Amino acid sequence: MAVEKPAKTPAKRSKGKLSGAAARSFAKHWQLYLIVTPPLLFFFIFKYYPMLNAVLAFKDYNVIKGIWGSPWVGTKNFKLFFDNPIFWDLIKNTVYLSGYLLLAGFPIPILLALMLNEVRSNRFKRVVQLVTFAPYFISTVVMVSIIMLFLAPRLGFVNVIMNHFGLDSINFLGEPGMFRSIYVWSDIWQTAGYSAVIYLAALAGIDPTLYEAAKVDGASRFQKIWHVDIPGILPTIVIVLILNVGNIMAIGFEKVYLLQNPLNLGNSEIISTYVYSIGLLNANYSFATAVGLFNSVINLVLLVLVNGLAKRLTNNSLW
Repeated sequence: MAVEKPAKTPAKRSKGKLSGAAARSFAKHWQLYLIVTPPLLFFFIFKYYPMLNAVLAFKDYNVIKGIWGSPWVGTKNFKLFFDNPIFWDLIKNTVYLSGYLLLAGFPIPILLALMLNEVRSNRFKRVVQLVTFAPYFISTVVMVSIIMLFLAPRLGFVNVIMNHFGLDSINFLGEPGMFRSIYVWSDIWQTAGYSAVIYLAALAGIDPTLYEAAKVDGASRFQKIWHVDIPGILPTIVIVLILNVGNIMAIGFEKVYLLQNPLNLGNSEIISTYVYSIGLLNANYSFATAVGLFNSVINLVLLVLVNGLAKRLTNNSLW
């Protein structure tokens, strides 16, 4: 008597269908999977896997015992940072510098893109794009060298011009109050053209019929910008703003560190430079990891809050 084989359950059948569909998809689009694999491996190896070592912030690191063998100290390193007299100065300097850069630097690429979009001469537009885009490719070290040469107290170009008009020389990089403006406006000069490309691409995607309708309605050039261009690129503006606010506590380390000197340290010492001096120069790795983890958590909280606010107000968000 033949024994009947048990029928496959729905779960097994669905699992078999999914595996078969995955195999067929891989066989059909293997080139795409091949292209995507290296970036995924890069992020996993160099971004996500190192996150496991954040446990160092809760340990008293010992080189011989290693990260996982070092004794657990809980939140001791965080308490040391919060009780440090320099804590509020670091927070203030980081927030002031990042906020200044965000307020001054965020609108300028948008204005540049809107103005370039209104230029009718393609040759002039290409020249302006080249001039504004080129500084982005200057390395940070070269950029800081240019700033130092221009603002040198004796032979700097700015002071030479000031002396020509009978004004006294100024040690710009030695004045703590000038550090933020020097950092922010040099950064805007370097990155505004590159950032404007994002908005130019968004402007290129606006439906041309909207411009035709605005022209029929008798809209002026400013009215077309206000009622067609800005609403058209608003989702892009919101996304870029969310990303910028999410990185407000992670302002670049290299340029700040290179522009630092003992005279402007009161305004130039931020969290990232403090982590470098404490973690690498003084070999206090656990404490530096705790400071860096605190900084990352603040960025994450800001990102979530701004994303939720943007979703509620504009219906545009990262998720």
